[in-house]
Amino acid sequence: MESGKKSTLALLPLFLSFLFYFDFSKKLPSSDCSLLPHNHYWISSKRIVTPNGTISGAVEIKEGRIISVVAEENWHVNSRFTTVVNFGESVVMPGFIDVHAHLDDPGRSEWEGFPSGTKAAAAGGVTTLVDMPLNSAPSTVSEETLKLKVQAAEGRVYVDVGFWGGLVPENAENTSSLERLLNAGVLGLKSFMVPSGINDFPMTTASHIKEALPTLARYKRPLLVHAEVLLDLDEKVELEDGVENARSYSTYLKTRPASMEEAAINQLITLSKDTRAGGSAEGAHLHIVHLSDARTSLNLIKEAKQRGDSITVETCPHYLAFAAEDIPDGDTRFKCAPPIRDAANKEKLWDALLDGDIDMLSSDHSPSVPEMKLLDEGDFLKAWGGISSLQFVLPVTWTHGRKHGITFEQLASWWSEKPAKLAGLTTKGAIAVGNQADIVVWEPDMEFDLDNDYPVHIKHPSISAYMGSRLSGKVLSTFVGGNLVYKEGNHASQACALPILHK
Repeated sequence: MESGKKSTLALLPLFLSFLFYFDFSKKLPSSDCSLLPHNHYWISSKRIVTPNGTISGAVEIKEGRIISVVAEENWHVNSRFTTVVNFGESVVMPGFIDVHAHLDDPGRSEWEGFPSGTKAAAAGGVTTLVDMPLNSAPSTVSEETLKLKVQAAEGRVYVDVGFWGGLVPENAENTSSLERLLNAGVLGLKSFMVPSGINDFPMTTASHIKEALPTLARYKRPLLVHAEVLLDLDEKVELEDGVENARSYSTYLKTRPASMEEAAINQLITLSKDTRAGGSAEGAHLHIVHLSDARTSLNLIKEAKQRGDSITVETCPHYLAFAAEDIPDGDTRFKCAPPIRDAANKEKLWDALLDGDIDMLSSDHSPSVPEMKLLDEGDFLKAWGGISSLQFVLPVTWTHGRKHGITFEQLASWWSEKPAKLAGLTTKGAIAVGNQADIVVWEPDMEFDLDNDYPVHIKHPSISAYMGSRLSGKVLSTFVGGNLVYKEGNHASQACALPILHK
């Protein structure tokens, strides 16, 4: 391979002998775990996103870890033989951490599965997933079912995968069962305050959550909550001709009003006060997943934070990209819970995210087999709910976010730093010395069409609401633990990433 001396001298104030330079316009040799056959190398770029801002410089990686981060003016390569991968003007930033994904493995891998889901993640710049405890079969609600999940992941994941355990009535009322699940290594727990749609994952009440909080406090792990509760609605949704109206998204929206989120969050903040310093559940943490209502529900969360409660909240790209008014009749790809709301609400979610009132983002990747989406019937009331999105979260967030003036640093905070903190992943989430070399390289100005010719790695592209979109922000390369697992449409030949268990 050519040395690329001219390009390298332009970057280095001092150049020591035998510097080897990799140009990513050329094909690299591959090995089983990595498309880059080196365990000690540098990544250079004019735009590297670090905790101290975006710099022009280089990152040194050795045996899967970041061992130095150097600004261009201070970069003095002092090894006799050094490999440098020059990404030019492309953005180098910490890999995304998606704390809310359903990979449906084991038991429902026909919906997604670890191989296709983690390939899609790698192609989208996501280097770590935390898998939800339901939609697999069985659900992950015990030590025994967690073992099945870990076994299903071993040797089959292209990005690192951690696991949330399920909080259900059975283990909420049995402290020893809950402790065994936590001891087995889940990163925290997830509960539903409404029926989940999965038979072996029943809903929990505020009483169940209150019982579990002291145990979570001792373990210092979070509880993630799907915050909707069933209400006796004043007006029942009436179908026109029994079917026609079910094709209207507005009909579905009436069945999941914002008051369902508001009522659930009202219950949760009566419990979150116990997480304050000196409270009976100090050390526990409540995290509200996929917030959709940017009005009263969000205000309740803001007030709880101001009082010192240990509580955070996420929203998802689909709530920031789509609006209820624009969803076509019968297009059940857009059905999810809580639902996508109106355009004014969408803008309020953006305001809250930019102001820091919403802490982070997640995909809530929730696929199924296409038949369950009832795409031909278009019945919003009967179709399976869930947005299939895992590969697209970076370009979707960037495409819509750049209209709001978002920065690379904000993107890293929402998708890397804060998710790492929530999940207790202390060596992930930032390009910093000592951290795992989990890195995404992408080109923010590169546009592409999500059409049938675009390489999509989720198992069922046809059910994704993002298909047909034009997006900007194309992922070029993804490194997981120093391994180049994805490069411009190609994956490493072997799935060498790891299951993550809390120790």
